[in-house]
Amino acid sequence: MIRPVLAESAIHPGIRPFIAQWHGAVVAQVQTAIAQHPVVVVGLSGNPFVAKARKALTVAGVAHEYIEFGSYFSQWRLRNALKMWTGWPTFPMIFVRGTLVGGADDLRRLIDNGELKTLLQA
Repeated sequence: MIRPVLAESAIHPGIRPFIAQWHGAVVAQVQTAIAQHPVVVVGLSGNPFVAKARKALTVAGVAHEYIEFGSYFSQWRLRNALKMWTGWPTFPMIFVRGTLVGGADDLRRLIDNGELKTLLQA
C-alpha cells in the first residue's frame, strides 16, 4: 500500500515554495545524520518511548546517533515537519541504514527476531 500524498499539481504554485521550505533545515539535519550513521533515533525529551528505544539499543550493544527536538511543549513545529516528511506519526523515529523502521515497539520486534542485526550487516 502506498501512502497518499497530495500531488504537487494539486498545490497552488504560490504556496509551493513555502511548503517545500517548511523547516527544511530540520529535515536536512536528520537526512545528514541518517547518511552518516547506521542507526539514528530522533526524539524529544521526557518521552518514555524515546528512552525505551535508546535503552534497548544500548542493551543490544548497538551504537546510535540521537537527535532531540525539544519537549512536549517546545519545538513541536519542528517535529511536525519531520512527521510530514516521513509520514510517521509518533516519536521516536528510528532509522537503520537510512530506512525508517518505526518507533520503540517496532525496534523491539527487530531486536527480538534478529532482524536488526541483519539490517546492520547489510
